[in-house]
Order: sequence, then structure tokens, then C-alpha cells
Amino acid sequence: MTKTATLRRQTRTQRTAVLWCAGALVHWCTRALLLVGLAAPVLLANTQPSTYRETIAGTLVSFAMVQVPGSATQPSFYMGQTEVTWDMYDVYALGLDTDAPKPAGIDAIARPSNPYGAPDYGWGHAGYAAISVTRHAAESFTKWLSLKTGREYRLPTDAEWQHAANLAWQGKTADEIAWHAGNAGMVTRPVAQKAPDALGLFDLFGNAGEWVLTPGDTRVIRGGTYRSGPDTIGPTARAEQDETWNERDPQLPKSNWWLSDAPHVGFRVVTGAVK
Repeated sequence: MTKTATLRRQTRTQRTAVLWCAGALVHWCTRALLLVGLAAPVLLANTQPSTYRETIAGTLVSFAMVQVPGSATQPSFYMGQTEVTWDMYDVYALGLDTDAPKPAGIDAIARPSNPYGAPDYGWGHAGYAAISVTRHAAESFTKWLSLKTGREYRLPTDAEWQHAANLAWQGKTADEIAWHAGNAGMVTRPVAQKAPDALGLFDLFGNAGEWVLTPGDTRVIRGGTYRSGPDTIGPTARAEQDETWNERDPQLPKSNWWLSDAPHVGFRVVTGAVK
């Protein structure tokens, strides 16, 4: 090999070594920056947690909230990971929090009257969705919960529920994520037994239908229920309250708290940005 060829080979080898070292330096420097949190400014821009858990004061009852990403027309918000369960609702309805310190104004929140019959239909209580509740009762619960936690909770608007449902349904099938007429056995099932949807929510479709707030104040539930066929549940499913939902209630006027014939009706809560 000539002296010139040898020099060229050495030069190529040195150049390759320099490039490899440069690449390695970039690699390890990037890893180091990631470890101290300096190489991910995009993550730092979103200061909201993707989920959080809230405990009801004076109890051991807690619930999880999941962030629903926003869009150009819909700000981000948080939605209950599951439907409101009896575990949560009983604290309010039965006054199980009366020994806890009382936030200002909580005594002004009315509590449900005694139901006509068993509102859970004997299907199950702990870990099951609270059912047979009117929209008035659901809204009263959210006011009570807001005072108990210091955070404003409410029912989702029809538009918010629709936005969440469109995202949640992506890449999923009814049998995967929902209890419906084909698999529920015509009863509600415990929450969070099916796989989570694309947002990480449970039972948004099927199981118990969910109250929403509508512009015209029409009483509407969304998502379908355990009574719905697998081809009818999903983001477009909706039903309006009619007289059959409270047919057996003998009271005049009918109860403002309970639906004697609507064990397919439940609800979940939402809230805005976490501060």
C-alpha cells in the first residue's frame, strides 16, 4: 500500500470515528437532558395531569377523573372515569357525611326523599352505577359534591358528552367496551369490568345511560344502556325521558328524585381545568 493510500485510509477512519463520537455525544447528551427534564418542552407546556383522584371528605370513598382533550371548538375538560357509583351517591343520599366538617352552604342542598321500591333493583350495590335517579337528583348531587370537594362538578353538556364519545369510540367495538342487550343479561353490571375505551373511560356506552344538559332542557340520556342492542349503542345513541320511566310511582306529583321504572338511567360528572 502506498503512503498516499495509507494516509487516505487513516483520514477516512478518523472521520468515521469523529462522526461516531459526535453521534454518540448527541445520543447521551439527549438522554441526560431527558433525565433532568430539559429535552421535553412539549410536555412542560401541558401542566394539566391526564388523570387525578378525588376523595370525598369524611369518607374513604374516592373517584377518578380523566382528561378529555380539547379541540378548536371544545375546551379540554375532565370526565368521571366511571359512572357515579352507589358508593358515591349513598354518601349524599343517606347523609353518611354528616359527621364530617360542613362546608359553607351544604345544609342548603336538599337530599333525596325515600324511593318507591329498591332503586338498585337488587342487582348489586357497591361498585355498581347509581341508577333510577332523576336529572334533578343528579344535578343536586353535583352541587353537593362541589361543596364537599371545593371543585365545581356538574353534568356534562350534550356537546361535551358527544365530543368525549367521538374520541372514546375510536378503534373499539361494542363487545369490547360496553354492556348491552347481547351480553349484560338485562341488568346493569359493576363499573369498570369491561375494557377501557380509547380515552381510558369505562362504560361510557351501554350499562346505564347518562344524563346530559341540553340547550332546550329536554331530559336526555346518552350512550345507550344494558337494554340497547350492540348496533344501537355508541356516540349517536340518545333517549328522551317519557312517562314510562316513572309509571309505577304512586305519588302525586311524581317523585322529583327517583324514577320508579328507569333502572337503565345513571350519570357521570365533569369538571373544568384542574388548579
